[in-house]
Amino acid sequence: MKIKVLGPGCARCHQLEQTTREIVKELGIDAEVEEVKDIKKIMEYPILTTPGLVIDEKLVCSGRMPTKAEVTTFITTALAK
Repeated sequence: MKIKVLGPGCARCHQLEQTTREIVKELGIDAEVEEVKDIKKIMEYPILTTPGLVIDEKLVCSGRMPTKAEVTTFITTALAK
């Protein structure tokens, strides 16, 4: 599983990355978490505002800070597919 946190490196982007890494560790899954700061790469996704969360190349959330429960749901839903 590949998870990307899209954003320029703001505090919310770092928080989303930390939360995502915590959840991956808690779930004990094999996932690569990457922070994407390059605006050209961010623009490859249908995102207007950051932070954005991409799981297996699918944008699941953008423009807001999702709760820990929401991130957990996004990851477990992607695992079920």
